[in-house]
Amino acid sequence: MHDKFSEIRIAFERQADFCRGNGSPLTADILEAIAVHINPTGAVGAHILAMKGNLEGPGEAIALRLTGGLHALARSGRDETLAAAYRGEGQLADAVAAALVAHDAELVEWLDSPPQTNEPARAAYIMAGLMVAAARYSMPIELLEIGSSAGLVLNLNSYRYALGGVEVGDPVSPVHFAPEWKGAPPPDMDVRIHSQRGVDRNPIHLTEPEAAEKLMAYIWPDQIERIAHNEQAIEVSRTFPPFIDKGEAADWTEERLSSPQVEGVMRVLFHTITLQYLPEDQKQRVHAAIAAAGACATEDKPFGWLSYEFDDVGKVFELRLTLWPFGEEIHLANGHPHGATVEWLV
Repeated sequence: MHDKFSEIRIAFERQADFCRGNGSPLTADILEAIAVHINPTGAVGAHILAMKGNLEGPGEAIALRLTGGLHALARSGRDETLAAAYRGEGQLADAVAAALVAHDAELVEWLDSPPQTNEPARAAYIMAGLMVAAARYSMPIELLEIGSSAGLVLNLNSYRYALGGVEVGDPVSPVHFAPEWKGAPPPDMDVRIHSQRGVDRNPIHLTEPEAAEKLMAYIWPDQIERIAHNEQAIEVSRTFPPFIDKGEAADWTEERLSSPQVEGVMRVLFHTITLQYLPEDQKQRVHAAIAAAGACATEDKPFGWLSYEFDDVGKVFELRLTLWPFGEEIHLANGHPHGATVEWLV
């Protein structure tokens, strides 16, 4: 048991290093405090010990499950000492240690499901990719997303953007994304959305306050701009709720891509940092459905695939677009997982 718990502490410390390297020193300090103070005989410690699998894998992310629970406590005000420490008032490590004891049973509940986040700033990447697709096929777009979560990216036409000096989107939207841009701008094209629809195994319904608050809790607490963007996007989604089916990614992709396509409407399937969470058989079926849809595409019924995923070889997040009927694949950009920067490559 001692050796296993040493592995758990190391997993928390590694996640701390990752968070510090991605501009979140507070989250890193929280994780390091957990690594020191977590109790193997408490409910949280015992639950983690009983869990199987890779503690640091994308589907597990045990450390981020627990930091989400602590952030929820701080945001709710039910642990004012912890909330004050998150604001920089008081000793953070002592507050985390006390919270792990005082809320031990409650925090266990956060360990039973992986973090479910929905980063609306990634909509800037997808909008830029759609502008490239619209430059090739000037048509309304049927937009499909796998791994939609709460649909905050799927709702991309409800936001406004500054993309390399090009202003696009809804000019009166309260949600404004202006990532740091390196390279040429995307083509200055109007993106017309014909329809939009997504799928998620467990869709988040943001009309439910508890669901919205849980989504917010998974955001790293010192990422103030990211928190503000999410709160604004949640409010927009309550006025313009995206349509999200509950289901498995592969089943839904096969069904949607094999359904009749309207002539004169470009169908585009997209996903952002989703494929790494799918089982291998699901990924293979999604790729096969995309290939089949591409083979059926015509100039009057074009099909596009927009992918923003982590490339394990280059160790970068890549935005890629493939357009059919000709199957041209373009590596459009590299970016930050939370939408902060864009390196435009075309």
